[in-house]
Amino acid sequence: MPGERTKYAWRDRILAERAQLATTEHAAEAAALAAAIGPLAGPDVVVCAYVPIRGEPGDLRMLDALRERDATVLLPVTGEPGPLCWARYEGADSLRKARYGLREPTTPTLPPGTVATAASILVPALAVDRRGVRLGRGAGYYDRTLGAADPAARLIAVVRDSELVDRLPEEPHDHRMGWAVTPGGGLRELDLRPE
Repeated sequence: MPGERTKYAWRDRILAERAQLATTEHAAEAAALAAAIGPLAGPDVVVCAYVPIRGEPGDLRMLDALRERDATVLLPVTGEPGPLCWARYEGADSLRKARYGLREPTTPTLPPGTVATAASILVPALAVDRRGVRLGRGAGYYDRTLGAADPAARLIAVVRDSELVDRLPEEPHDHRMGWAVTPGGGLRELDLRPE
């Protein structure tokens, strides 16, 4: 459609907005996200998550809220392009600096298929639309990983309120999210009905 934004234009706009976000506002939003995500946890529940970096919504409180409710929290371990490996999060002291500015667990690395054990998967996103189309950073790690997830798992895009939008460009390899979590709206199911 004429005037429709490209993925590159969306990324530029959202990254610029995130860069302008005040530290106090980011912290308040992170606290709200941790409160919204905590109820996903419970004994014997596996949640795949990630450590937010570079202005991404949330912080370690999201992960700690899950652990406080006895969930097993798995974080991605990056390697060569392909599906992500995973490792157990055991608290802030269990993290080390990794490539791309990421922080990853020092615990033993688990194979990519481990994602199939997760009841919920928190997925970093620059934006998500109401149909579940997610805009990532473009490296494709999650698109190559989510195909191995349990079909019953909740795929949850973590975004700011303004990053839940009406429509994003979609490509055939994109995996749609079934849920979004935002600081103001909490956890909400998205509309995955065919258009």
